[in-house]
Amino acid sequence: MQIDLKYDHNGLIPAIVQDRNGQVLMLAYMNAEAVAKTLATGTTWFYSRSRQQLWHKGETSGCIQKVLKITADCDYDALLIIVDQAGTGACHEGDYSCFHHTVFNSGDPEPVTNPHILDQIYDIIVQRREHPQAGSYTNYLFDHGIDKILKKVGEESAEVIIAAKNPDNGELIYETSDLLYHLMVLLVEKGVTWPEIWRELASRRK
Repeated sequence: MQIDLKYDHNGLIPAIVQDRNGQVLMLAYMNAEAVAKTLATGTTWFYSRSRQQLWHKGETSGCIQKVLKITADCDYDALLIIVDQAGTGACHEGDYSCFHHTVFNSGDPEPVTNPHILDQIYDIIVQRREHPQAGSYTNYLFDHGIDKILKKVGEESAEVIIAAKNPDNGELIYETSDLLYHLMVLLVEKGVTWPEIWRELASRRK
């Protein structure tokens, strides 16, 4: 189905980019050519208002955004683009999202329930492997190789078992988190992704 988008007087339409977990990554602008290139290539293209030219996201930074879905708002004058993002982050300052400067905070604690936290931590582990940081424990594990990682997974598994015997669930929660983290390091080391795990789990729904 063809949709007639409404561009502004400069021939531009704002595009909000989110990852598949719903985190807003950036806001940019597209003209008709950028939209066409995005649809043709399956990766995001935008129009730079300052340079007055097209730019391919990730062309220099490596932060390529693979397009999963594009929707228009009810007035057809804004776009929402869902992507899988490669590389260190969307922001030129090096952050995963461009939206990282707090303007207002009510003081109420943010909810800790996040069904996508495993995806987010997995992505951070991938970033640490691709772009090592001095003093990073994750990089320490990668530097020492698979045997070190497997040893830590074994140790954390044993600690979960011990913690489960404790009447206070706090220790179990802590040790389970340790185990999940080290399992994710192992998955990244072996090149196994969460979607592969999800598909396997889904096959067991009986």
